[in-house]
Amino acid sequence: MFFSFRYQPWKGLYLTYQLLSTVFIRIPLWTIFNIPAALRPRRSWTLKRAVMVNALRHIFAVGDVSGPFLPTPNHTAIAPGANMNGVWVPPANHLITGKLTGWAAVAQVASVRVPGYWIHARGSALAVGAAPQPGEKIVYQLHGGAYVRLSASPRDPTANISKGYVAHLTGVQRVFSIEYRLASAPPYATEHPFPTQLLDALAGYAYLVGLGFAPADIVVSGDSAGANLALALTRYLVEYADAPGVELPAPPGALILLSPWADIGSTTETLKSTGSVSTNLSSDYIRGDDSTAWAKAAFTGPHGISAADTNDYISPASLHPELDVDFGGFPRTFIVAGGAEVLYDSIVTLRERMAANIGEGDGVRDREGKVRWHEAPDGVHDYLVFTWHEPERTDTFKAIDKWLNAS
Repeated sequence: MFFSFRYQPWKGLYLTYQLLSTVFIRIPLWTIFNIPAALRPRRSWTLKRAVMVNALRHIFAVGDVSGPFLPTPNHTAIAPGANMNGVWVPPANHLITGKLTGWAAVAQVASVRVPGYWIHARGSALAVGAAPQPGEKIVYQLHGGAYVRLSASPRDPTANISKGYVAHLTGVQRVFSIEYRLASAPPYATEHPFPTQLLDALAGYAYLVGLGFAPADIVVSGDSAGANLALALTRYLVEYADAPGVELPAPPGALILLSPWADIGSTTETLKSTGSVSTNLSSDYIRGDDSTAWAKAAFTGPHGISAADTNDYISPASLHPELDVDFGGFPRTFIVAGGAEVLYDSIVTLRERMAANIGEGDGVRDREGKVRWHEAPDGVHDYLVFTWHEPERTDTFKAIDKWLNAS
C-alpha cells in the first residue's frame, strides 16, 4: 500500500531501519553480487553504476511507503536561501482558451501565482529577472518527478540539468524553471490534477515573453514528466496560435525532451509486454507500472485514468487506436533516450510520430522543423540528473550544444 508509514513515529522508525539495513547489508550485498560483470544488469556498466542504480531503485521503493523523506519547496512560497534567485510569476488566466478551458473546469483549477527560479552561468553579472541581452537564448526547464514530487528549486536534484545547461550550452547564460503545482491523491489531499501543471507552465512561458524574450529565442526543455509538460505546452501554443479573443505567445524556437514520459496510460505496457517495460526492468531504477500507479491516478484525477490513453496532451505516444496525434507546427526538437530505461519503447514511438510530421534531422545540420534523436545505449531514465552518469551525461550536453547552435 502506498504511504502506509507516512505518519510519525512509524515513518521515522521505518526510515531509520531502511537507512541502517541499506548501509550495512544492502550496499555490501549489491557490491558483492555485481563484482562479476556478467551479473550486472549491463555487462558494460561499471560496478559503481550497478550499485547506484540498485540504490536509486530502493530509495524510490522506500519513498512509496514513507512519503517524502524531507520537506520539499512547493508552489506556496519562494524557497529561502542564498542564490535561490526566486521570483513570483503572475497567473495567466487571460491566456486560457479552447479545450484547456473545459479541462480546467472539470478539474476545478485556475491559473494562480507560483514561484519560479533562475539558475545563472558561473560568473554571470545579469540581475535576477533582467531583460534579455541582444540575441540571448533562454532555456525554460520543466522538472520531472511524475507530476507528484521534486521541485524547480536550484537545490533539487533535477536542477543538475539546468546547471549542466549553463555549463555546456554556448550562448545560454541562464535557465528559468517554474514551480508548478504537484498533483496528489488519497491518502493525501486530492488536488492539482491535469491541467494544473499546464496552466502553471503557460504562466511561466508568458512571464519570459513579458520580460522581452522573443519566443524564437526560448528553448523549452523538460525531463521525464517535465518533458511531457513541455510537449503539452508546445501543443497548446501551436494549436491555439490563432484562437480568437486571446493573444497567445508564439511557440518556442526549440524543444528538448529528456527521457520524456510520453505514454502516461497503459497502452505501451499492455501492447508491448515483451519490450523495454519488461526487458529493462533490471537496468533502470523505475520499477514498472505499479510504482507509478498512484502518480497516474493523482495526475488524471477527475478526468479518469482512461484519459491518459486517449488525450494527446497527456499521452502523445499512446498506442490507443482512437488516438490521432499530429505534431505539425512543432519546432525543432532534440529527443534524448537511455537505452537501459523502461520508457524506451514509448520514447521511440514519440520520435517516430514527430518525425513523420516534421521530419528527422541528419544529426549534422539540423534545420527548423527537424527531429534530432540522441540515445545513450547504457543510459538509465533521466540520466542527465545524475552527475555520476558519465561519460553519457557530458556527451549529451555537448550534443545538445552542437544541435542548438547549428546554422
